[in-house]
Amino acid sequence: MKIVDLRSDTVTHPTPAMWKAMALAKVGDDVYGEDPTVNRLEALAADRLGKEAGLFVASGTMGNLAALLAHCGRGDEIILGDKAHTFVYEQGGMAALGGIVPHILPNQEDGTLRLADIEGAIRGHNLHFPRTRLICLENTHNNCHGVVLTATYTAEVVALARQHGLKTHLDGARIFNAAAALETDIRELVAGIDSVTFCLSKGLCAPVGSVLCGDADFIAEARRARKILGGAMRQAGVLAAAGIVALEEMTDRLADDHACAQCLAEGLAAIPGLEVYPVHTNMVYFALKDEVPLTAPQVQERLAAHGVRVLARDAHSFRAVTHYWIDSEAIDQALEAMRAVLANV
Repeated sequence: MKIVDLRSDTVTHPTPAMWKAMALAKVGDDVYGEDPTVNRLEALAADRLGKEAGLFVASGTMGNLAALLAHCGRGDEIILGDKAHTFVYEQGGMAALGGIVPHILPNQEDGTLRLADIEGAIRGHNLHFPRTRLICLENTHNNCHGVVLTATYTAEVVALARQHGLKTHLDGARIFNAAAALETDIRELVAGIDSVTFCLSKGLCAPVGSVLCGDADFIAEARRARKILGGAMRQAGVLAAAGIVALEEMTDRLADDHACAQCLAEGLAAIPGLEVYPVHTNMVYFALKDEVPLTAPQVQERLAAHGVRVLARDAHSFRAVTHYWIDSEAIDQALEAMRAVLANV
């Protein structure tokens, strides 16, 4: 049975070109700065995002935490959304390992934070308060149905931060998906941002890794943070080689994944018992209507018996994510499975 895995774009595996590049990669000791493939990946990533320097890290979580540690000291405060991946899904690393205080604001449906809310959360010069140091955004926004933040909105947040002497960090795990959805140069989406992470291992299909980008001084400090987090790798060019292929070959095809997501959403919307939310990129969020006498975990289990994997988010809702290894045939199999599961209740 063919398995259609829609749980996440993290389930992607390397393309043939990546396997070849990994096998032939020139390597050295990256801790000494001597791995030529890692150095090339970091320079390529920085150039693509219009930043001075890059840092190859093991994961997006590590990249985000290294950035926060580089920007903030113990007892400092960052402003971020209540649905932000950095707050919800990264085990409180900012507090547990950095002593950094999160100041949480409500994310709007479009993934933004209200500018007035941000300004109101910035601490004054009062010795009773932690110092506000950083504003964090996320693009695309996972918990807001994969919605995209516009360059205009990001520029407004950057301007507000600079007005108050603050830095900005962008969790851009899927920032290339945002650029594809907006049909804009990725540099426009991160212009003025002090630091940004993006993942190689999601829609870009590399087996592991993310890159953190910023100015040279910031990256030097983040490199120290990576070391203390256990992320200083040695002959990491074997992994970086796949990341280079990801940047050179995979970023321009993400619109295909978005088109597949739209097809999946339209098919699901036609199935009685399902409510489908608007699709912005490669994420499809949908839910069971009240009349369906099954829970989302039960539907997830029955779909798996048909070779289709989706992610049950709670008792009623799901997420399905399209990626390089999902084609029209896979979408058809997923829809057929869902129809069969719901027809038998």
